[in-house]
Amino acid sequence: MNIRHFHPYILIAAALSVMTSCSGYLKEYSQDSDYVRSWEDLNELLIGSCYEPTFSANTVALVSDPEYFIHFLGDELDEYPESYNSYSMGYDGKERVFGYYTWQARSSQNDTYTGYNTSTESECWTNLYKMINVANNVIYSAQDLSDKTNEERRGKEKVDGEARFLRAYYYFQLVNLYGKAYDPSTAATDPGVPIKTSAEVEDKKFQRNTVQEVYDLILSDLETADKELTDYGAQPTHYRADSVAVHLLRSRVYLYMQNWQQAAVYAQKVIDEHPGVINLNTQSDGQGVISTTSGELIFSMGSNSVMCYTMNSYKNFTISSALYNLFSDNDLRKTKYMWTNGSFHGYTKCDVGTPDSKVDATDPSYYFKYYEYTHEIALNEYSDKNFFRSSEAYLNLAEAEACMGHEAAAREAVNHLRQYRFKEGTDYQITSSGEQLIRDIRDERERELFLEGQRWFDLRRYAVCKVAPQTTTITHNYYYYESRSSTTKTAHHIFTLTPGDWGWTLPIPQPVLNQNTGMENNPRGTRTYTVGNL
Repeated sequence: MNIRHFHPYILIAAALSVMTSCSGYLKEYSQDSDYVRSWEDLNELLIGSCYEPTFSANTVALVSDPEYFIHFLGDELDEYPESYNSYSMGYDGKERVFGYYTWQARSSQNDTYTGYNTSTESECWTNLYKMINVANNVIYSAQDLSDKTNEERRGKEKVDGEARFLRAYYYFQLVNLYGKAYDPSTAATDPGVPIKTSAEVEDKKFQRNTVQEVYDLILSDLETADKELTDYGAQPTHYRADSVAVHLLRSRVYLYMQNWQQAAVYAQKVIDEHPGVINLNTQSDGQGVISTTSGELIFSMGSNSVMCYTMNSYKNFTISSALYNLFSDNDLRKTKYMWTNGSFHGYTKCDVGTPDSKVDATDPSYYFKYYEYTHEIALNEYSDKNFFRSSEAYLNLAEAEACMGHEAAAREAVNHLRQYRFKEGTDYQITSSGEQLIRDIRDERERELFLEGQRWFDLRRYAVCKVAPQTTTITHNYYYYESRSSTTKTAHHIFTLTPGDWGWTLPIPQPVLNQNTGMENNPRGTRTYTVGNL
């Protein structure tokens, strides 16, 4: 069947139906080949079905965000006193969070250990492959578009470049969730995720490609995207990927691969192209580093959901005390990136809502009114996980240079960022050397990028780093209550993730294993807990 061309609106509907059952997780639906006549048609398809959409925070938390759970895996969030049963996330909130937060063998494990929610277990896998399928068809269809005029050639390169960037980014997410961290010595044999790049329907059982094969595809797509989007030039909006976004992702990918030289090359490209770093000394109160007007913004898509989990009310999350204590008192991020009330630490990297003179910033209700509720009811036109910004380039460059032994260059890069994060006139300089310098840069990365979707991946890759291996043990607390409306605790379970634990890699969703006979799952075991004090 010829499925080279698709009417964009028909394919949008088809893409939404892809993978709605376990039998179709890598399936496309064909239409008449005469519908796509220009690059503008494919451009509409990219906007409608390949870029992550924008929703309100509450909607994202419930149904929409492919990687909504990534914040719960690492060490950035903790329970708030008289807290966490995830009811703020809706009727099935516990089923959406518990298995991830406690690193269960099944991600959809409920907190009573009586069953699983198969649909929620497959959400991330399903949604990312949906968007990959759309990218595959855009790339395939673009090959046959006319490019007789310069406008047609540029348009064709634009849609192909963006589709390749997005496909690379989605595969990067998938392989770092469901495959092992990239280890140069084992990547060629470590199981990754299935690769599908064709536009044709393939009646076969899919198996997992290796981690190396997935990274090879990612690098190939980014190389092509780099050339095409560089030739195309500036995009009209930060919501469409350009060559600077490609360079930042290439830097990140090479960093994960421990290819320090190339990571540094592409980080420097970003700095040369987009050097701006917000000076927190002059930033107005309530103005977020993550916002549509941020001077650091390179590219963003999707929505922001962190405030939906951190509400300064019972049964919700707080930024962990360990993370909060990582900031010195002279570090402006301690108050600019967080709002503190007692033992609660809220996420304030985004713009505050409309100020109300009747509520002081020290009032316990301040955070809910101006951060959580504001973002819950409004469309969030920037993402907490897909927000590409210039600060990362300095951190990537610093880490890569330090791992190559170029310590002066590493300190210069990280201190350039830190000078805009500390109170004027205070000591911001990192002066360490050797492995301690690498660890200091990693700590700086944790401070700067917390709750932006990178910490879990960073912890995984540090453990396999050949230059400076670093392992982490994470502890999460989970409380049970008398009822949904009660604040009376009945049990406290403590879960611990240790170095080398099977929980550092997510399980392949069971519906995918059922459909694809013989597909290898990641090693699983039984997650135990200890009983804590109430």
